[in-house]
Amino acid sequence: MALIYIVEDDINIREIERYALKNSGFEVEEFDNGKDFFQRVSEQAPSLMLLDIMLPGEDGLEILSRVRKNPATEKTPVIMVTAKTTEIDKVRGLDMGADDYISKPFGVMELISRVKALLRRTEKEDDGDTLACGSIEIDNKRHSVTVQGETCELTFKEFELLKYLMINQGIVLSRDKLMNQVWGFEYEGESRTVDMHIKTLRHKLGDGGQQIKTIRNVGYVMEP
Repeated sequence: MALIYIVEDDINIREIERYALKNSGFEVEEFDNGKDFFQRVSEQAPSLMLLDIMLPGEDGLEILSRVRKNPATEKTPVIMVTAKTTEIDKVRGLDMGADDYISKPFGVMELISRVKALLRRTEKEDDGDTLACGSIEIDNKRHSVTVQGETCELTFKEFELLKYLMINQGIVLSRDKLMNQVWGFEYEGESRTVDMHIKTLRHKLGDGGQQIKTIRNVGYVMEP
């Protein structure tokens, strides 16, 4: 049974989330602040987190940053739950390492669907220890990337994007496919997010960046 932590200061929202998740067979624990949440995380890491942005004291983005820096939770799926709906808020949370994003008010069925989809995706991942494509190599255990033996420093989302491209090397991936798989929410025409990350990724990879090819009007492909 998957253990899900809810970090939400609105008791009404927490009750809706708890009720929906428990009725779907999940084990649930609730927190209304970051301090209590991290105390529990130090005892047991969850299978997935639902994290609100607007929280008293330490906000959701600060909590997310700490979650991604903690070896015990750096790969734990996180769904941001917030009333904010602007593109910049979505991009900021996703760039900081959130896997999905759902805006209030939300439907119970949508919430459960997103939770189950993210858990399925996480369970199916079989990363192995390393991935290699041409001059680029990824070490999944160390979460590191090298190009021709030289270390390449990437952000969390850049790493996830590169890994997904390498897992599917030789396969043309559309922007919406990359958005759904790497950022984890329904693509809404925000191609700038994908294109911006590809541009930065190519630059950081140096000569290795030439392996990421643009397929006009479609998306991208990783070539050996």
